[in-house]
Amino acid sequence: MAQQGGVALIDPSQLLRPEPTFNDKPIDAFRDYTIDDSDPIKERVRRTYYDMHTNVTVDLVKQKREKWLKFNTCKMTIKEALIKLNELVDESDPDTDLPNIVHAFQTAERIREDHPNEDWFHLTGLLHDLGKIMAFYDEPQWCVVGDTFPVGCKWADSIVYGPESFKDNPDTYNPKYNTKYGMYKPHCGLDNLLISWSHDEYLYQFLKHNKCTIPEKGLYMIRYHSLYPWHAGDDYRHLTNEKDEEILKWVLEFNKYDLYTKSTTVPDIEALWPYYDKLIEKYIPGVCEF
Repeated sequence: MAQQGGVALIDPSQLLRPEPTFNDKPIDAFRDYTIDDSDPIKERVRRTYYDMHTNVTVDLVKQKREKWLKFNTCKMTIKEALIKLNELVDESDPDTDLPNIVHAFQTAERIREDHPNEDWFHLTGLLHDLGKIMAFYDEPQWCVVGDTFPVGCKWADSIVYGPESFKDNPDTYNPKYNTKYGMYKPHCGLDNLLISWSHDEYLYQFLKHNKCTIPEKGLYMIRYHSLYPWHAGDDYRHLTNEKDEEILKWVLEFNKYDLYTKSTTVPDIEALWPYYDKLIEKYIPGVCEF
């Protein structure tokens, strides 16, 4: 088996097994961030988040935006990029140690079951983590995966592992950034916040750059699906505006498929490709600039 971050990857042939059930654990068992250094997955997750919370500053986010939003790293089709996710295990995720392509199809297929007539939504589910492709191009996972949060203002209590995990982050002690509003104005809106760099913002900007025709609601589902302190923790409401209330509805509708479809069973990916090939051709065809 191949290795990614010390975790064994399943053989590609295993991706042909059908998925008989929605998931195989109760809802309250998801997103368990208990610290337990005797559990290799929990320790992997803790280490990833502590590295993230130590290193992600206002300056770093600006640097990453400058680097990645040139879209001059590589060129490939959406399908080629998705296939690369078979080699990636998300080191921040306590709910699965399967390659990310499995999660992509689990999410998309559950959406298709509940929303059969909204093909853009099916494709949104398939693509939502595609920004993690940055991990194949010299970007550490702590700067690619995991929950996101605004930088440039006080860390919210609902951030995974809490404000204590930011104790070695220089922005924690910068008076320009460590107050309730920090560098922002009240109710300036999510679009005006600088969010920690991750696969969410990169993929949102990538889709815009490559003229993807998924509806706006799908693009915003992608952009903010990892912003858990906002959509699950109810934090940062002093910075959001009326538009964000509509975005929140979209993100919450998407989130239940992103989170609760994770299971140890694997969709029949080879059988599903023809359907999703057509959606890729419809909404974001050809070779894209990453």
